[in-house]
Amino acid sequence: MQRRDVLKQLSALAALGSLGLPAGAQGGGFEAINPPQPTETKGKVEVLEFFHYGCPHCKAFDPLLELWVKKLPADVIFRQVPVTWGSPQLAGLAKLHLTLAATGDLARLHPQVFDAVQTDKLPLNTEAAAQEWAVKKGVDSKKFADAYRSFGVQVGMQRIEKLGRDYKIQGVPTLAVDGKYFTSGSIAGSHEAALKVADQLIARARGEQGRK
Repeated sequence: MQRRDVLKQLSALAALGSLGLPAGAQGGGFEAINPPQPTETKGKVEVLEFFHYGCPHCKAFDPLLELWVKKLPADVIFRQVPVTWGSPQLAGLAKLHLTLAATGDLARLHPQVFDAVQTDKLPLNTEAAAQEWAVKKGVDSKKFADAYRSFGVQVGMQRIEKLGRDYKIQGVPTLAVDGKYFTSGSIAGSHEAALKVADQLIARARGEQGRK
């Protein structure tokens, strides 16, 4: 399912999701990012995962991705980027992601957000529902509220929205490697294959940086 289809079904978040097909097919399980995008950390290989919590493919991919991330070498920087696509619902879920990161609870609760949205069908895109759920999961109520309304989270929202636009993300989950290459389950053939391709792209990017 592509972005246009996702946006048609925002009233049913459990049905949302897609495997991305960015433009510029290269074969070999990856595609070129056109134009290439700047990365934030010099001397490192940056890997971004574009996703959203209403996407069933993202939910299925997440346990595999978590294990893969734990084995990444020290010169690889991994970050998750929730997409919004101009949707208030997706923006609300993205804001929850950034808020949990700010409170230090994201690693613990990230998989549970998928369950809450897709299985329990909770409206975590709203502040009240997100806070109520988070408090039940052990997050301090004031700490959550302060983070949710903070300047840092506002800036974070602007940043992820810009990344989504700059990378021209049309489907999720999609991995972007070093601002130059895309891979995903649909491009590579499966989630497992996408992670193997990502390993190859990391090695390629390291070589392009003049490192082995």
